[in-house]
Amino acid sequence: MDLSSINPALLIAALMVSSTPILLAAIGEMVVERSGVLNLGVEGMMIFGAVIGFVIGVNTDSPALGFAAAALAGAVFSLAFGFLTQVLLSNQVATGLGLTLVGLGLSALIGKPYEGIKSPTLPKVELGALSELPFFGPVLFNHDPMVYLSLLLVLAVWYVLKYTRAGLVLRAVGENHDAAHALGYKVVRIRFMAIMFGGACAGLGGAYLSLVRVPQWTEGMTAGAGWIALAIVVFASWRAGRVLVGAYLFGGLTVLQLNLQAAGATVGVQYLSMSPYLITILVLVLISSNRRQGSHAAPASLGQTFQASR
Repeated sequence: MDLSSINPALLIAALMVSSTPILLAAIGEMVVERSGVLNLGVEGMMIFGAVIGFVIGVNTDSPALGFAAAALAGAVFSLAFGFLTQVLLSNQVATGLGLTLVGLGLSALIGKPYEGIKSPTLPKVELGALSELPFFGPVLFNHDPMVYLSLLLVLAVWYVLKYTRAGLVLRAVGENHDAAHALGYKVVRIRFMAIMFGGACAGLGGAYLSLVRVPQWTEGMTAGAGWIALAIVVFASWRAGRVLVGAYLFGGLTVLQLNLQAAGATVGVQYLSMSPYLITILVLVLISSNRRQGSHAAPASLGQTFQASR
């Protein structure tokens, strides 16, 4: 195995690209869960956003419009989950699983005529001399706009949740929806907005896969990315900064195993391919077994059905 063939700068740059779709989906789901809603339909919203973004991008020859359509499609698709769980009071776990199944089936139907077609993709952001810097150029200043948008989104979510009144209200609804309702806050409305935000982020993550990461449509191309995003939210203890770390950790493991294969690793390909998922599970198990009392607690009202008493 020749490790000298692995360029650290290109490895880190590829890590950021690989992590972006999961980061987008995970930061959206974190906001949803901080509002007290557990949406297991992230995978379905991602694949639906991937196919809608691809279809619009191909037909308009504009990846930017594809991303906008994917965000809108993810938000609208999530409304079905919101209506069923917040208005009809259905079980959130079962409804989320159903949303994933519908998304997978619907995307396969819509995407069938587009298999094998290449899509337009986003150009890299031109940053002049910064892009030519040794090491830091390819690592930080040679990416497409969605990589930078995902980082800005993490920063914005962290700031809003920690320092704004809207963030405080959202967290209050997630911690105790009855108390928030008694104070006059519209719990259902707030949760609907959080659900739509999470759906839009998942749609963007899916579109990144079909328009940038692998610029073509392939049935089931999310390949469990939505489930990894859900796991990362738990790994991150529902904190924005840790979501970034978790997404980049998983993306780094994925890129590393591909580079090890290219370098001629003697370990079986199947073991290298499963390593990112296996390590993610092990990290979650370790966190669950070693957590300090209350330090990693989920929002107190997470997954609980809210019904207004008046």
